[in-house]
Amino acid sequence: MSTSTATESRFTLGKHDMMVFILVMSLTGLQNAVTEILPEFTLGPLELGVGGFVFIPIVLVLLFRTYWAALAVPVGEIVFGEILLGEFDGLGAMEGLLLIPVCYYFAAKLLQDPENTTQLALVVFLAEALEEFFAMWIDIGKIYVGVEELEAVPGLPESILVLEGVDFVTQMAITGIVFGVLPALYLYPKLHGKVEPLLGMESFRGERGASMAGGVSVKALLALLIAVPLAFVAEAASEVGGAINVIWEPEFLDVYGQPFIAVPIVVAAAVAAIVWYRASKSPRER
Repeated sequence: MSTSTATESRFTLGKHDMMVFILVMSLTGLQNAVTEILPEFTLGPLELGVGGFVFIPIVLVLLFRTYWAALAVPVGEIVFGEILLGEFDGLGAMEGLLLIPVCYYFAAKLLQDPENTTQLALVVFLAEALEEFFAMWIDIGKIYVGVEELEAVPGLPESILVLEGVDFVTQMAITGIVFGVLPALYLYPKLHGKVEPLLGMESFRGERGASMAGGVSVKALLALLIAVPLAFVAEAASEVGGAINVIWEPEFLDVYGQPFIAVPIVVAAAVAAIVWYRASKSPRER
C-alpha cells in the first residue's frame, strides 16, 4: 500500500489527502450540526453553551497533520452547519475559514511526542485557544472601528473588553477543556496508528521526549500572522455589507422547523460512512 510519507509536503493534495479532507469535513460537519440542537443558556450578557465537540476535528488534524485536514474543519462547518441549513453568511464565514486552519495546523506541528499526554493536552488547548483568542480581538476591533454596535454597558466602552474576556475564559473552560482536552486525551491514543493507515497515510511517530519547541514552523507561524488581519478585514466587510458580500439565508430551520436539522446530520454521516467504507476495503481493491 502506498502511503503519504512524512517527507512529503503537508500542502500536497493527493488521492489520500482528498479522502482525509472529505472524512474530516463530514465528521466536523456532523459534530457541528449536532451542536445546533444543544441548548444554550444566558447569564446576563453572556451566552453559555457548547461551542462544539472540538476534540473531534482537533484529534483528526493531529492524526493526519496536513494543512488540508485543518482546512477541512471550517469547510465542514460551512457546508453542513451553514449552507445545508440555509444560513450562509457570505464574508462572515471567512473568519473561520481563515483562522481555524492556521491555528489548528500551527498547534498540530507542536506535537512532537505523541505518547506525551501533557504535550497532547497543551496542543489541543492551544489550538482552540488561538482561534478563540484571535476571534475575540476581531470582535473587539470591529466595535472600535465602528462597523459593529457596542453591546456592552452603555457609556462605558471599556466594558466590552471585560465581557469579551469573560466570554473567552468561559468558552475555553467549556469548549476548550471539557469538550476539547479531556476527550482528546482519551481518543487520540486510541486512534493513533490505527486510522491513518486505513486512509493511506503514515502515522506520525515523533520522538520520545522531544520538545514542543522543535515543532515550531516558520511557515505555519507566518500563515497565522497573515490570516489574522485578513480575517478581520473579511469580518468588518461582512458587517458593512455591499455587493461583494453574497449572503444566502433561506433559513430552512425557521421554514421547516427544528426536525430539518436531521438533513445535515444524515448527509454528513452518510458521507463519512462512504469514505470509511472505501478506506476499510482491501488496499488491493482501491
